[in-house]
Amino acid sequence: MRFHSPTAVRSRARRLLAALPALAMAATGLLATTAPSADAQTDAPTTGAATKRVCAAPSHPGEMACLALVRTDLAQHLTLAPAINPSGYGPSDLASAYNLPTSAGSGATVAIVDANDDPNAESDLASYRSQYGLPACTTANGCFKKVDQRGGTSYPAADTGWAGEISLDVDMVSAVCPNCHILLVEADSATMDNLGTAVNTAVSMGAKYVSNSYGGSEDSTDTASDASYFNHPGVAITVSSGDSGYGVEYPAASQYVTAVGGTSLNRASTARGWSEKVWGSSAGGNGAGSGCSAYDPKPSWQKDTGCGKRTVADVSAVADPATGVAVYQTYGGSGWNVYGGTSASAPIIAAVYALAGSPAGGTTPASYPYAHTGSLYDVTSGANGSCSPSYLCTAATGYDGPTGLGTPNGTAAFTSGSTGGNTVSVTNPGSQSTAQGSAVSLQIHATDSASGQTLTYSASGLPAGLSINTSTGLITGTATTAGNSTATVTATDTTGASGSTTFGWTVTGAGGTCTPAQLLGNAGFETGSAAPWTASSGVIDNSSSEAAHGGSWKAWLDGYGTSHTDALSQTVTIPSGCKATLSFYLHIDTAETGSTAYDKLTVSVNGTTLKTYSNVDAAAGYQLRTFDVSSYAGQSVTVKFNGVEDGSLQTSFVVDDTSLATS
Repeated sequence: MRFHSPTAVRSRARRLLAALPALAMAATGLLATTAPSADAQTDAPTTGAATKRVCAAPSHPGEMACLALVRTDLAQHLTLAPAINPSGYGPSDLASAYNLPTSAGSGATVAIVDANDDPNAESDLASYRSQYGLPACTTANGCFKKVDQRGGTSYPAADTGWAGEISLDVDMVSAVCPNCHILLVEADSATMDNLGTAVNTAVSMGAKYVSNSYGGSEDSTDTASDASYFNHPGVAITVSSGDSGYGVEYPAASQYVTAVGGTSLNRASTARGWSEKVWGSSAGGNGAGSGCSAYDPKPSWQKDTGCGKRTVADVSAVADPATGVAVYQTYGGSGWNVYGGTSASAPIIAAVYALAGSPAGGTTPASYPYAHTGSLYDVTSGANGSCSPSYLCTAATGYDGPTGLGTPNGTAAFTSGSTGGNTVSVTNPGSQSTAQGSAVSLQIHATDSASGQTLTYSASGLPAGLSINTSTGLITGTATTAGNSTATVTATDTTGASGSTTFGWTVTGAGGTCTPAQLLGNAGFETGSAAPWTASSGVIDNSSSEAAHGGSWKAWLDGYGTSHTDALSQTVTIPSGCKATLSFYLHIDTAETGSTAYDKLTVSVNGTTLKTYSNVDAAAGYQLRTFDVSSYAGQSVTVKFNGVEDGSLQTSFVVDDTSLATS
């Protein structure tokens, strides 16, 4: 019998944020005792307020951290006297500061994606909305719905830290868009794969606005996560930029999301009645995240010149806990407190998108503010660190990293079209196929409902070597790299109205003879048997002791805790002229300790070892492993996994969702 290992967490390995300490919530201090008018914050919090992060630091690779900060210098109270409102900004403050309508958004669904369960989410939400006289939002009236990451009701384990994050998120959506519906999707754990699965579930359940208040270090697999979890045209996905000052986090760096920075928001004797500056300081430390991504490509609509890749952030809203928002939490909290962090600004912006109306199909809503910069409050003072070029960490007129293009001034900046109602339509050219090394000339055509408009073209996802003429829409160049791409072309007129179209583009290998294909049969083992694989007895498995990466079945090699050998192999032919890539998801867990490799898994093609893994490589969750095997084109090859367990302590090598893809 196998020694059962701990339940596997499906995730990609990700470097941890060293700056995230393992902290639990705390509460001390004093609430205001004066009776304010409306829900105004009568005593603005002082700069440098004492705070703690609500979420513990990740305990192993693959986890994300939530980005909520809670004040520790204010007392929490379960109830308040009728004439007393909570400290921290409330609904009418945010509506005033950002010139927001109070009656829009009826029936729109804003999804909140967080990890772990808050068992008091609905009851705490009821207390928040009751305090401010907002309409009830409950499961019974269809306004509130809580689901697990698969859309069901098998909620994950409760966690007091993430419960604080959940309270902040649902309260901010309620404050900004009280007529919106709220869909809370709780991921099984704080891994990118589980949180990303929750994003996909939110979209599949109809949410057009999805808020994500978490982040982790960038790594080279981020672009794969972009494609798997965040590429949802026509859906506004917002992500917190981070709370550690200058520096980039993922998924805020995703090219498909609206990265939301943070400000300090204060009342002022101005026509607006409010002033804002960057949350943070030039010394660094706590503050909104910003900077230049190391991996994610620059979206076509982002035009700053000091960063060749994705720049964070796009827009911003209040995030400084010293000028923070009122939140009600009882699971892990004691009622009313003041919260901040870019975990506050992300749901605020998601709710502003909802007030603005449904995004246009096929578009990337993150691009909308770039077409409507005049409908934002430009933040021109403050910094979150020191850097070069300076705009990546220091506020400036126009675009800057910490606050992006600015903060909402109404909802116009978050709409797909112009206030004139223009409609831009882009004709889909159909799927394209080009031989590697061949010249390309493809004309994109677009029309505008308004006469006399000049269109500007942009494109993302084009094959390497190709570019679009921004004035004419002509795509030209030489396709340099074989593979499959998904191209999106957007045409924008002078009013800011835009339209997009998306199509596939295949660049075949040299000679143009390769038909893209996935060669491995039963690649995810979901038939429940091995064929066409050859496998040792017991390797094809669907037990719950080790979770599959996808579906129910996987290949589980070794894990017996005795001297044992398991093998899994399949023979296929790679066509001539093809680029070929072998990939698979691998999870390793072990009872071994130390740095000695006792138990090993060897991956080979035709007897040539590609990689050997061991108990030393054990990590939480599945990790995608990829190898270029193009040198075997034109040959029959045997792909083999060979696991050897040596000793009395188990090591499990779990393989799933294999692929040998040609292009």
